[in-house]
Amino acid sequence: MADNLLSSIKIELNPHLFQKDPESSELGRKILSKSLQMIDEMGLESFTFGKLAKALCTTESSIYRYFESKHKLLLYFYNWYWSWIDLQLAFNTHNLTDPETKLRRAIEVICKPTSEDKKQHTLNFDQLVNIVISESSKAYLTKDVDTENKFGLFLTFKKVSRRLAEIMEEIKPGFDYGNTLASTSIVGILHQQYFAMHMPSLSDYQSDKDELSTIFYHIILNNLNN
Repeated sequence: MADNLLSSIKIELNPHLFQKDPESSELGRKILSKSLQMIDEMGLESFTFGKLAKALCTTESSIYRYFESKHKLLLYFYNWYWSWIDLQLAFNTHNLTDPETKLRRAIEVICKPTSEDKKQHTLNFDQLVNIVISESSKAYLTKDVDTENKFGLFLTFKKVSRRLAEIMEEIKPGFDYGNTLASTSIVGILHQQYFAMHMPSLSDYQSDKDELSTIFYHIILNNLNN
């Protein structure tokens, strides 16, 4: 039911992410769907606008009319994903009164986000999750991060982190490190999924996302109860 309602909501993104809204034209939507597929398959380093233009039978200059760089394109996907997670958190926790239950549900949403349709708007949801796990740190580990932060290009992630920190505050009012624990946990959830796939000796998590959510639920709760 919640997914059906969420599916009807249009994700509005920061206009500083693009030159022209890709959702405003057929070519723009093709750029999104094809680039998402290509980045998922080959990685951001190997992906270029030249390869994308060839795959779409269009010109490279036409792609630059929508995005000034592949970094901005990655930021677009990054922001779309965290906007979706924020919506899911709101829908899945708003009617919960017990803060520990709310925390568990929030961690479950972050560990295993769902989309009933699997293709929300133009984006393939499974591909989107894959590139967030493998590529999202490249969205902010750059020399331009301070400028991009001033333009609000990380607000979607910050909203999710703040929402999680507020739940921690409900469990332990006055907890001094909520923002640190929230952001570290969210990034850790992504890293553990990546490690499990590529460097398994760095993780106790294998592939069961219920197990992953349990691990981070206890990590957070143990910190709050100390």
